[in-house]
Amino acid sequence: MSENTAAVGAPEVTWAPTADTLQRSRMERFRAWAETRYSVELPDYRALWRWSITELDTFWQAVVEFFGVIGDGLEGPALVEERMPGAVWYPDATLNLAENVLRFAAERPHELAVCAVSDSGALTEWTWRELETKVAALAARYRELGVAPGDRVVGVLANVPEALAAFLAAASIGATWSVCSPDFSPQAIVDRLGPLEPVVLVGATGYEFKGRWFDTREALATVAAQLPTVRTVLVAARDEDDLSSIPNAERIDFEREEPLTFLRVPFAHPLWVLFSSGTTGTPKGIVHGHGGIVLESLKGTGLHFDLDEHDRYFIPANTSWMMWNTLTSALLCGSAVVTYAGAPAHPRADRQFEVVQIAGATMLATGAAYLGLVERSGLRPGDDWDLSTLRRIMATGSPLASSTWRWVHEAVKPSVHLSSDSGGTDICSGFISGNPLEPVHVGELQGPALGVALEVRAENGGIAPVNEVGEMVITRPMPSMPVAFWNDPDGAAYQAAYFEQEPGVWTHGDWISETPSCGYVVHGRSDATLNRDGVRLGSADIYAALQLVPEVANAVVLGIELPEGGYWMPLFVELTPGTVLDDALTAKITSTIRERTTARHVPDAVEAVPAIPVTHAGKRIEVPLKKLFLGYPAEKAVNLGALANAGAVDWFIERAADFVAQKGITREH
Repeated sequence: MSENTAAVGAPEVTWAPTADTLQRSRMERFRAWAETRYSVELPDYRALWRWSITELDTFWQAVVEFFGVIGDGLEGPALVEERMPGAVWYPDATLNLAENVLRFAAERPHELAVCAVSDSGALTEWTWRELETKVAALAARYRELGVAPGDRVVGVLANVPEALAAFLAAASIGATWSVCSPDFSPQAIVDRLGPLEPVVLVGATGYEFKGRWFDTREALATVAAQLPTVRTVLVAARDEDDLSSIPNAERIDFEREEPLTFLRVPFAHPLWVLFSSGTTGTPKGIVHGHGGIVLESLKGTGLHFDLDEHDRYFIPANTSWMMWNTLTSALLCGSAVVTYAGAPAHPRADRQFEVVQIAGATMLATGAAYLGLVERSGLRPGDDWDLSTLRRIMATGSPLASSTWRWVHEAVKPSVHLSSDSGGTDICSGFISGNPLEPVHVGELQGPALGVALEVRAENGGIAPVNEVGEMVITRPMPSMPVAFWNDPDGAAYQAAYFEQEPGVWTHGDWISETPSCGYVVHGRSDATLNRDGVRLGSADIYAALQLVPEVANAVVLGIELPEGGYWMPLFVELTPGTVLDDALTAKITSTIRERTTARHVPDAVEAVPAIPVTHAGKRIEVPLKKLFLGYPAEKAVNLGALANAGAVDWFIERAADFVAQKGITREH
C-alpha cells in the first residue's frame, strides 16, 4: 500500500470512533497490549497494519496469545515456511475449532449462544450449555456410525441452529464438513457433495419460507439415493414427520445426554469444504483447516467486527454462501449468533431489520444489494423498528453505492458503524475490511485487514498510483488460504486459480483502487473487466450509478470483443414492476451513468430483460453471460445448478444466439 495522507476535499465522513467506542473496542485493547507485549510503537491502525504484515510471524502469534487459543504446540513460531501456495503454519500444533467454540459452555453456561428467528417471527433460544448438549449428542451418534477423523459429514440444511450443531459435532471428532442449502436443486447438491464421498448426510424434513412450509423429504431422498457412500441419513424432524421415504434415515435425538470430548488435530487438518459459485462449470471444492479458520476468525470477527460476549451477530445467509460460516467465527469470539432461514425481504423489503429488532442483534452482516433494495423501496427501517441494539452493519457481496451509504445513516441509524468489506470463499474471510479505529468515508472500504499484505498491482507490475485501477494482489501468506482444492492431488488447479498470473503472489481477480484518504474502491471482477479504447472500466461503477435510477431493479453490463477488433458494451436492465423501457427512461439511465462515472461508461445499448440471472448468493454472472455472446454453447457457458433463478438465462441464450448469428461469430467447441 502506498503511503499517502488524506487530501483536501476528501470524501465525507459517515462514521468515526468516539472515545467511548475506542475504549470498548477489542482492536484498541489488542493494539495497546501488543505495544507493551512486543515493545513496539503502534499509535494508530495504519501502524498496526504495517506491523501485522512486516512481522507476520509475531502478529499471528499475538492473535493466538491475546485470544487464548486452546491447543497444544501453539507457542510458535507461527509461520515456519513462507511460500504461496504451501505456507507451513504451526507444524507441531494440534487444536480443534469446536473446542475453542464450546469453551464458553463452561465459562458462561446459562448465557445465550444461539437465537433462532423463524419466518413467522417465532423465537427459539439455546444457551451455551444447550448448544454443547446438542453437539455432544450428535457427535456421539457420528462416532457410533463409525465416522472417523477425515471422513466427510455433509448437510442439506437451512440457516437453522441444527446446522451449527451438526457442523460443530463433525468438527469435534475431526470429521470434515460441507453443507448445501435445501433451496438448491438435488442435482446441484449432488454435484457439490458427491465428489466428497460422504459417509453421513444430515438433513431436515423442511423449512418455512414466505409463510409456507416447504417439505424437503422428497429432495433429501433423491440426494441420498445419489450419494452411494452415505451409510446413514440423520434427519432433524418434527414429531409428526414420517421418514420412511428417505433411505437409511433416522431421527436425530438432540436431547440424549453424552459427554463431549474433542480430538485435537493438526493445524491444517481439513475442517470444511466450501464451494465456489460454479457458474461456469463444476464448483471448486475449497478445503480450509482448523487452525487457519480459528486464527482468521478471531482476527476478522473479534478485532475487525469488534464482537465479544456482549454481542449478537446476525447474518441472513443461506448455508451455501461462505457468510453462513461467519456464524462460527462469531461463536469463536464468544458472541451469540442469530440464525434466520426465512425470506430476507418478505413481507416487507426491510424484513432483516425487523429480525434485528426481534433478536436484539448488535451487528447485521448483509448483502450490499439488499441494502440497495431497501433503499429503493422507500422504507425507513429506523422509523419502524427498534434498532437501539444495532451498532454495526457490514455490507458485502458487491460494492456498496454511495447513495446507499448515506441512506443507511439517514433512514436506518445515524450512529451505526457501516462498512463495506471485500473478501471471498477462497479464504473465508476478508481482504479489505472495516475497523473500529478509523473513520469511514462514503463510498470507500476502510482499508486492508490486519495480516493482509495487499497491493494494487499496475499493468507494468508495480504498485498502482492512488486513484489508478489495478489488480488486487496479496504478497504474503494468510493462515486461512486454502489447504487444498478437493480432488486436486498435484495442486495444479489451486496453482492456476491464484498464482498463474504472477507466481508466488495471490491474484484474486478483483479490480481495486486506493483513494487519497487511504481507503479502497472495488471496481468489479477483473475477469469481467470492461475495456473501452484500451481503458479498463469497472462494472461496479455502472451498477453504483444505477442505484440512482429507481426504475431499475437490477442490471448487468457486458463487454463483448467482436471480430476484427470491434467492441460492444450492452447494458441489460431488469425493471421494477409496471415500468417500460422507453426513450425517456433510456436517456435517464445513460445520462445518470455519464454524470456519475465517465462518458466511456455509457453503454452502447440498453435492453430490458425479464430478470437478471444471479447465484444463490445474489451475485450477477457476468462472465458466463459474456461467454454466450462470444459464441460458447449454453451448456459450456453456464452451470444452471449454480443459479437462484436458472430460468432467467433463457432470454440471454436466445438473445446471444441472434447476436452471434448476426455478427458471424464462430467458435470451435
